[in-house]
Amino acid sequence: MDFNVLVEQDEDGIYVASVPEIEGCYTQGKTLQEVFERIREAIEVCLEGDGEEINPMKFIGIQKIQVEKSPSI
Repeated sequence: MDFNVLVEQDEDGIYVASVPEIEGCYTQGKTLQEVFERIREAIEVCLEGDGEEINPMKFIGIQKIQVEKSPSI
């Protein structure tokens, strides 16, 4: 099965990977190689223990949107 994996980097430089199709399926690593190895393992664990049918979604894209924070009153 193929899954979409979202990878972000936190303020400390740690990579965080998550799988939007599988609730609660995420991991982290110090390098991209490490985070990809770990997310594969996390997906396998999530698939073994969940029992729910998982239907991968078609990836469309990611868009950055800027929103101004309104001042507190």
